Amino acid sequence: MVGDRALGEQKIAWVRDHMPVLRAVRERFERTRPFEGRTISAVLHVEAKTAALALTLQAGGARVHLAAGNPLSTDDDAVAALRAAGVDTLARKGESVEEYNEAIRAMLRADPELIIDDGADLVALAHTARPDRGRIIGSTEETTTGVVRLRALAASGKLRFPAIDVNDADMKHLFDNRYGTGQSVLDGIFSATNLLIAGRTAVVAGYGWCGKGVAGRLRGLGADVIVTEVDPVRAIEARLEGFRVRPMLEAAREADLIVTVTGNRDVVAEEHLKVLKDGCLLANAGHFDIEISRPALERLATGHREVRPRVEEYRFADGRVAYLLGDGRLINLATGQGHPAEIMDLSFTLQALSAEHLLLHGRELAPAVHPVPRSIDRQVALAALAPFEVGLDRLTEAQEKYLASWTEGT
Repeated sequence: MVGDRALGEQKIAWVRDHMPVLRAVRERFERTRPFEGRTISAVLHVEAKTAALALTLQAGGARVHLAAGNPLSTDDDAVAALRAAGVDTLARKGESVEEYNEAIRAMLRADPELIIDDGADLVALAHTARPDRGRIIGSTEETTTGVVRLRALAASGKLRFPAIDVNDADMKHLFDNRYGTGQSVLDGIFSATNLLIAGRTAVVAGYGWCGKGVAGRLRGLGADVIVTEVDPVRAIEARLEGFRVRPMLEAAREADLIVTVTGNRDVVAEEHLKVLKDGCLLANAGHFDIEISRPALERLATGHREVRPRVEEYRFADGRVAYLLGDGRLINLATGQGHPAEIMDLSFTLQALSAEHLLLHGRELAPAVHPVPRSIDRQVALAALAPFEVGLDRLTEAQEKYLASWTEGT
């Protein structure tokens, strides 16, 4: 599909108007040009909000190369606009797995000094296809799955440059993962099915920050929500929030909708499909398309057809049917519009400022997974308050001395 450049520019202008924190960063970058002559390769979900980030980095002097973080997450109109603006963008909606992988390889061939990643695919490739790592100063990581991969690399002693864990910054996971995922997952389900949530039994697999957001919004729309977990701490948290907590084998029997949000594989496997309630909708909100076992669906099904765009019906021998949404890929982008602009304003500002931090200090940092500097997290938080007209109290001199006395142990 060939995108519409004018429509893409219109979409980018819309989100930019609703991303005031990133817009302020872009204005500073235009003046100071911190990335002058530098090359940045990014693997992200290529749509209008990502375009706003790419153009912000470009405004700071960077040569930006951009590939898709998922074969179904691309907005072709945004791609057309980015290419017209001079951002080397290799992505299209519905690209094949080979096209997807080749685009990531091209990001490495661009010889970047900085990497912005979503899922750590580009970083992983940099450690195998080009073991010398060339000019790479460091990387930033957007998502939980990518951070897990980075920490595994670091634990094995194989990580060869510093990586900033943007995902776990307070201004990312407390907002993007909870409010962004919570809203955009439902947007994807609504767009794919046009079905009612109220009165249905919904199962949310995983009660991390993303799962909390999905479960809360499903309950807010009138669903009876069951949570499945492997972590006892998260399980008791879900129970104290008022959710039922059951093993997937039990929950699948009464589920009208299952949403997987774990980052792990085979969360809905053959044993669960064999007892699945007739008509159950299956949606995945994890980074990779492995949480719902499509091979198991295909083994068990006696019939398979597309009943709506990105909605596949699998019919079993006993007459039950299950509906896989969005090819089992990220539902909020495969069939939805992704996170709200106001949420990505925070996440992408963290990305832009973390990339600048790496450029300034990356050579001084150990090859490890580093948190976003507290000063950057706080800077984004203070800037984000402005549109809400929120006022903060300040500690008095006596209060500051009192807290200092505790710190000093006096």
